[in-house]
Amino acid sequence: MRTLVIGDIHGGLRALHQVLERAKVTPQDQLIFLGDYVDGWSQSPQVIDLLIEMQQTHNVICIRGNHDELFMDYLDSGKDNPLWYKHGGEATVLAYEKVTPETIAKHLVFLKKLKNYHLDEHNRLFIHAGFTNLNGINYEYFPRLFYWDRTLWETAVALDKTLPKNHLSYPKRLTLYHEIYIGHTPVTRLELTTPVQMANVWNIDTGAAFKGPLTIMDIDTKEYWQSEPLHQLYFDEKGRN
Repeated sequence: MRTLVIGDIHGGLRALHQVLERAKVTPQDQLIFLGDYVDGWSQSPQVIDLLIEMQQTHNVICIRGNHDELFMDYLDSGKDNPLWYKHGGEATVLAYEKVTPETIAKHLVFLKKLKNYHLDEHNRLFIHAGFTNLNGINYEYFPRLFYWDRTLWETAVALDKTLPKNHLSYPKRLTLYHEIYIGHTPVTRLELTTPVQMANVWNIDTGAAFKGPLTIMDIDTKEYWQSEPLHQLYFDEKGRN
């Protein structure tokens, strides 16, 4: 059985189909989705439909992303969030105008059941963004930071690569887990479009919301498969660009 981790999708159903096909995913594989299923491209409802369907046929773990929370709050309250609207929410609102109330209710249940993180038996952590407590996820005072925090990734990126782990200055957060898999902060900010490892943190968000591809990676072999850049799959849309 392979364990495959999938980066931020942002409504890009065509890209999701591509990576599942290119990785030759089967029901024997474990699939861990790192969140941000909505906001960006026009097929957020269809992405969630597919994830719900795959939960019945595959071994699937779905982590909560910050965009998923923003959309859930919108469905729950009916109130628009202007900041969210400008950062991908508009595409989701427009897409859901064509969705039945029954489907919306089913999707809201899906969103509310998303996991804040997954920690496996090998001490590998899967989380959308990060955590801030120096003692780890079980001690986090602010659970929303699981899908909003960027400081874990920024710390890993800025870390002196020559610093040994037993050094007094080595960040304690980077010693707690064997590996940490995140999305949230696109590696395109580093002008890259492939998975990036910094310290023990693997960032799988390769910029699918913008002009990068969607990525799926085998966490044991580190082999990965990518879709075409999403602005080429949705050539008549803007995404989050």
